[in-house]
Amino acid sequence: MINDLVLKAKKLDMMIIALLLCFMVASTIVIYSATTNTRFAGLHVNNLVMFAVMFVPMLLLSMLDYRGIVRHLSVYLYIFGILLLIFVMFKGMNINGSQRWINLHFMQFQPSELTKVFVILLLAKMLEKRKGEYLRFVQDIIPMMGVVGIPFLLIMKQPDLGTAIVILCIFLGMLWIGKIRFKHGLVGLCIIIGIIGSIIALYFVDPPIFNKIVKPYQLHRIQTFLDPTSNPDQSYQVVNSMKAVGSGELLGEGYLHGIMIHNGYIPYDYADSIFVVIGEEFGFVGSAVLLLLYFFLIYRMIRIAMECEDLTGSYVIIGVTSMFTLQIFENIAMHTGLMPLTGIALPFVSYGGSSLLTNMVSMGLVLSVMVHQTKSFHFGEEQNF
Repeated sequence: MINDLVLKAKKLDMMIIALLLCFMVASTIVIYSATTNTRFAGLHVNNLVMFAVMFVPMLLLSMLDYRGIVRHLSVYLYIFGILLLIFVMFKGMNINGSQRWINLHFMQFQPSELTKVFVILLLAKMLEKRKGEYLRFVQDIIPMMGVVGIPFLLIMKQPDLGTAIVILCIFLGMLWIGKIRFKHGLVGLCIIIGIIGSIIALYFVDPPIFNKIVKPYQLHRIQTFLDPTSNPDQSYQVVNSMKAVGSGELLGEGYLHGIMIHNGYIPYDYADSIFVVIGEEFGFVGSAVLLLLYFFLIYRMIRIAMECEDLTGSYVIIGVTSMFTLQIFENIAMHTGLMPLTGIALPFVSYGGSSLLTNMVSMGLVLSVMVHQTKSFHFGEEQNF
């Protein structure tokens, strides 16, 4: 058994581990800047400890065969995630108008984060049954819509639009890799356009029904996105975030010298708004380096998925990649005026135990795919497709 673990450890992807270590250092440095001389001072130490601790479940998970998890545990994990979301609906902590967390005393746990991983695992199990054949609308796509729809509605109820959008992005990414027919994709696109068009029409035709579908705070965020000057009180965070990122220019204001950050103009600068700290203090160059790290991480995962001999492994990795890609884009876009503001963490950089746990568990699954292939795979190797 020891020899088997050693052999598996040798197959771990060192590039991914090196990238995660880079994120750990970058996150800790930026969180220190965001929290210094505030009531949150010291969170950078907690962040470093959390990263070190989270490496343990990630490495343990990488030693387990992902196929066994997908085939035998995915249904139970999904049910567990749904039960947690239902529990949060009745007994969860309400913070700033959102009921998303369970108080574990040593941390505030957000079940919707782990539920994203459970959805990926169950969708991979469902796609695995097709063995690479085109998906059938009634037998495959509709059941998958049900699997995604239940957590989506429960998360929207909290409300947490950002995480709900991530769930949808995971679904779309896995449908794509699972070989959805063009006509089915076209029907889905038409349905989405029809739903959005109907909601917009209700805004003008029947405002009372519209208000039941779109919450006032969500409407305010959309209006702020379309016209930041329409309501200075509602657009406070967006406008200040754009000013801070813009003031960083090429090289930034300098570490610990962010004027907007250290004068309290950016709420949650250590968590959801962490990119603003990077933009102001490290400028375009620092932001570009961060995006380059994300690029290498996503590129590496896609390479592993392409080389995976087992379709199930490819499904899992594409689900994880879809999740990260949307979160990265959404977090950065909402602080640069490209998307409405939503509460979503920047992967591996924002402070947050639930988010970090989910991200590291996801990477454990990716590493498991790498470790449990029947043939070895080496980065930089020329491959035949």
